Amino acid sequence: MRADELPRSRTVLLLIDFINPLDFPEAKDLAPTAVEAARATSALKAALRKAGVPAIYANDNYGGWQSDFQSLVARCAAGNGASAEMAKLLRPQSDDLTILKPRHSAFLGSPLDLLLSRMQAREIVITGLATDICVQLTAMDGFLREYKLKVPVDCTAAESADYKKQSIAYMERVLKCDVSPSSFYAGRM
Repeated sequence: MRADELPRSRTVLLLIDFINPLDFPEAKDLAPTAVEAARATSALKAALRKAGVPAIYANDNYGGWQSDFQSLVARCAAGNGASAEMAKLLRPQSDDLTILKPRHSAFLGSPLDLLLSRMQAREIVITGLATDICVQLTAMDGFLREYKLKVPVDCTAAESADYKKQSIAYMERVLKCDVSPSSFYAGRM
């Protein structure tokens, strides 16, 4: 999509690391709640799409500097378990935007900031994995860039309930994120 074809929207839905092979040691702790978060995010995405809110997928490149997003989706969807279920629930649609990120924050070393600027976005609804790492660090960078932030509590997952609880509390208190559940946003965008 060329820059002059980008959708203009005050609000953007950001999906972080849902397309994920879950091939790291702690994945067994993350997988069950990750699938729950993917289900909630899928419903939220459908509601926001009806309201004209575009979606951007920001995913790790998993160290593959020649990787591409569609290959990652296909690889995850072809597998089994939580990784495949998330990929099938949240398979990007043809007009969704995708970026690969080299590190934890979706802003660091990626074109996200430029993309949001071109779209004239001022508000980001952040969803994804893991609440206490990539989601929180993206929210921190968004806060520093003065975006209005929403992090629906049911649309993120962490390796433990305690990690998630602490991270959500931090994002609400310090980063001024609205952490209402996704059902709250679906009818209000």
